[in-house]
Amino acid sequence: MLVQDVINRNHPSIYADDLATKARAILRNTGFRVLPVVDEHKRLLGIITRNNVMKISSSVSTVRVQGIMSSVRYTVTLDMDSVQAVREMMRLDEWYAPVLKAPQDNTYLGMFGLEHVIKAFYEKKVAWLSTPLSEVMSTGQLVLCSPDDEADNVWKMMQQRSFAACPVVLKGKPVGIVTQQNMLESGAMFPEFEAKKGRFRAPSKISAIMKTPVASLRPSNTVGDAARVMLEKDIGRVPIVDAKGLLIGIVDREDVLKPLMR
Repeated sequence: MLVQDVINRNHPSIYADDLATKARAILRNTGFRVLPVVDEHKRLLGIITRNNVMKISSSVSTVRVQGIMSSVRYTVTLDMDSVQAVREMMRLDEWYAPVLKAPQDNTYLGMFGLEHVIKAFYEKKVAWLSTPLSEVMSTGQLVLCSPDDEADNVWKMMQQRSFAACPVVLKGKPVGIVTQQNMLESGAMFPEFEAKKGRFRAPSKISAIMKTPVASLRPSNTVGDAARVMLEKDIGRVPIVDAKGLLIGIVDREDVLKPLMR
């Protein structure tokens, strides 16, 4: 399966001289996690993420996209093998890669994401989807938060760990989940380019931002079950609980693709 077989050719882009507030509005309203930044010829210049736009105010900022965009760590082309591309993305801990016309032509064509590969293989009902989640889930020192935690602190923790979501746990049981998208939709912001004076004040507690109920699974569920939940709910992580409902692990998109990488 080639990259051209699974890319999203309708994934929007934004110009470098557009206001950063426009990028924030697009990400907030569409649920997209990243926006490629292009010039007037659609040549790729950089990328805007939720992390970038959370650094500006929601409506009055005069910062331009080029002032907050990040460099692109990895790109793919249409004729690349999708599994090889996913393997490199997982090595770099990247969930998305802009698709270019050719190695020597950086014209932006669309976006290649881990969920696109998951969806393609899920629809084909490949054998590795029957792998138990107990074989792929992440355990050990899980990164969690509580309903009473302050949004600023949870956001900083998610930044440090490069996580897009965090389970909200009370007495060992997941009671919600908070994502970067939830933070963005709440109006939260953590300005780095502007003074904090006069900024919109977002809800301070995670309980006001988190989403419930939680779509959790058991270790005996399969990779296919996790893929289905992720695709149906457009989420990147699923909590794994035991028979008592206690959180014992997490499965994310990289975990779902582990059997394929073998």
